[in-house]
Parts: sequence; structure tokens; C-alpha cells
Amino acid sequence: MTLKPLADRVVVKLVEAEEKTKTGIILTASAQEKPQIAEVIAVGPGGIVDGKEVVMTVKVGDKVITSKYAGTEVKCDGVEYNIVRQSDILAIVE
Repeated sequence: MTLKPLADRVVVKLVEAEEKTKTGIILTASAQEKPQIAEVIAVGPGGIVDGKEVVMTVKVGDKVITSKYAGTEVKCDGVEYNIVRQSDILAIVE
């Protein structure tokens, strides 16, 4: 099964959170922050959204930073994805 986003939606896969701090302390799952860096898996076509034209600026393979609690979590073939609006993407990581 593949996910094909509509309008200004983007399918992203969250990058795993660090399990260790820079000083070497191992974090438990409950102490880890929710990751905000994600990889773009699929991009919708854009178009007219809420009366305004939306041009998609992200592409498949981009690493992006999303709003902390944005989007809808979905599970497809055992893999967890997040579907967000392009406006919930704060930056592209280069």
C-alpha cells in the first residue's frame, strides 16, 4: 500500500530520536523528546487551498523540521508516518 497525499499535504517519516546525550547519558524512552526532524516520503500536488494557491516547495527526500505536534500519525505496512500540511513544515535541513 502506498500513501498519496492530497492538496497541500506532505507524508513524512520521523527520524529516530537520539538515545544518548552528548555526554554519553543513555535516555529512557519516556525522557526522549518527540523528534521534529523528518524525511519527506511523498508530496501532494498543491493547488487551491482555502481560496489561496499553494505551490509545493518541498520534494521527496528532503529533510525537514515540522511543528512539534503537527499532523496526523498513520501506520502503513508496519511503518509509522506523519501527514502534515506544508504550512506545518518550518524549515528544510540542508
